[in-house]
Formats: sequence, C-alpha cells, structure tokens
Amino acid sequence: MRKRSYVKITQFLVLCILSLLLASCGKTASEPAASEETKEDTIEIGMSFDSFVIERWQRERDVFIATAKELGAEVNVQTANGEIEEQIAQIEYFVEKEVDLIVVVPIDAYKVQGAIGKAKKAGIPVVCYDRVVRSANTDLFISFDNEAVGRLMAQELFRVAGRDRNVIMICGPETDYNTAMVEEGFQKIMDNYRGKVIGSCRCDNWRAEMAYDYVSENIDLVEQADLIMCGNDSLAGEAIRALSERRLAGKIPVCGQDADLEACQRIVEGTQLMTVYKPVEKLAKTAAEYSVMLAKGEKPSISTTYYDGAYDIPYVALEPICVTAENLDEAIIASGFHLREDVYLEH
Repeated sequence: MRKRSYVKITQFLVLCILSLLLASCGKTASEPAASEETKEDTIEIGMSFDSFVIERWQRERDVFIATAKELGAEVNVQTANGEIEEQIAQIEYFVEKEVDLIVVVPIDAYKVQGAIGKAKKAGIPVVCYDRVVRSANTDLFISFDNEAVGRLMAQELFRVAGRDRNVIMICGPETDYNTAMVEEGFQKIMDNYRGKVIGSCRCDNWRAEMAYDYVSENIDLVEQADLIMCGNDSLAGEAIRALSERRLAGKIPVCGQDADLEACQRIVEGTQLMTVYKPVEKLAKTAAEYSVMLAKGEKPSISTTYYDGAYDIPYVALEPICVTAENLDEAIIASGFHLREDVYLEH
C-alpha cells in the first residue's frame, strides 16, 4: 500500500512539474511574438546620401529623420562618400533588409538604375531626393525647380552686368542631372541678354578645388569675363578665393546656390553677388511625409509629373529664392536659416 501511495505521489509531482514547464515555455514563446509584431508595425526607411561634403545635406538629414520619427518611422541613413559602387551596395543592402521604402540622393543619374530596379522588383518604393535617377520609374522625385534656379542666377547676374556680356561657367558634374536643368534655365535667360560663354569647366563630384584651379590656371581668360556662374556656393567660394589672390574679388559678379553660411558672408562683404536659397528644411520635411505615406502603401495626391527619360513619375518641385544683399535679412535671417551674428560675424 505504501509503495502504491508513493508511486501515485511521485506521478502527481511529475505531472505538476511538467505543467509548470509547459506554462513557462508557453509564456516564453509568446514574448518574441509580441516583439516581432511591434517590429513589423515600425516603418523602416533606408536613406542613401551622395556625401555630406555639401553643407546643406546634414541639415536635411536631421530634419528628415525627426519628421519621419514623429510619423512612426525609423530611418537608416548611410553615406556613399561620393563612391558610386558604395551607393549601389547600400541600395542593394536595403533591398536585402526588406525595408519599407528607399530614399536616394544619387551620385550618378544613370549608374544606380540597376540597384533601383532590384528595389522595384522587390516591391519596395523608391524616392529620388533632390536629384533624379534617369529612366528608373521611381515612385517620387522631390526637389526644387532646378530650371528656376538657373533662371534666377542669370537674371540677377545680367541685371547687374548688362547685355552682351562675356560669361564663365563653372558647373557641377554631368552625372548630377540637376546640373543640366540648372544650365538649361541659365541658358534661356542668357540668350535673351545675348550673353557669350567664353570659358567653362565641370567639377567632378562637386570638388570645389577644381573651381579654384580653373580660375587660377585660366586667369587671362577670366579677366575678360563680365560675370561668373558657379554651380553651387562651394564652387563659388573657391572661384572667389582664386579671384581674391589677383585682387579681382568683388570686381566680377559671381553667383552660386544653396545659401551656405560662407556664401551669405561673402554677399555681405561684396565678393559674391547672389545665391539661390532653397528652403531645404521644407524639402526634407515634405519628403519625409510623402515617404512615410508611400511606405504605408498610400498614394500621395500629386498632380505634376516629371519625365525621367522613359517614364512620367510623380514630381514635387519647391520654389527657390534669389538672395542678394538687399533681401538677405528677410530671406535668410528672418526665416531662421542662419543666425544674424553668424552672417554678419557679430561678436
């Protein structure tokens, strides 16, 4: 009897222990499921920048990330440092990671087509930020009106210099398709003023030192110019540095774009005539909002399109602003883009 009772007690204890273990296992198994569900609910955006050499990019990165976070999205930002193969690898990594959307600031308008194609094939929407990828049928191209940028540059330069003037053009790389759009806008106004291009160069990967080298090595030609068009403020800064070494800074009108702090300082001191201000915080915020919508499978209400060479793609173009010494306070300082003490070097 005792033996049978002992066996029964032992069996009961074993059953209790097994029940507790099963309950514990069930609880443990449910925890990762909840974690996975939370992870699935989080929108993941992959963002590949050309580089952070240009002053504006870091500001835009921060605004994009903050806006996306407010809307419930996480952003994985990577920079290719101007290396096209690295950017291709980054896009392919985002595809393998199965992010919900990819945003790209392309180094080359053509060479990332294949990587973008892989994303599209995987069902991942792609947004071209500031620069378009040609013939890629991306889901959105959001930028500024780049032809308008060129028109603003030419209008101000020729307004000051007058008609029938000699022009030097120091441009960005052909791989950045925005360069072509800016030049097209510039050319239209220049033709109206009967301007003549007497010299030009292209700065690969937006390397500003190439602008300095061009002016320095072609100073006899540059001295014959009545105005100098530069593709952005970094190029303008180096061109003006070369001019200053020949005591020509401020004597030949120079333009740029992006409203970099140093460019605004040069406008104040009179060595740079104008810059084109592009409210980049608005661009980054709007891009983040549209990106989250696309990542959720929603279609933003966008009525305009851009022909990328093969497809008409949704296009959002923000308006740029011409900035000179006359409206710098209103356009730049009042908007909070730069502080007055920084622009005017107040202490």
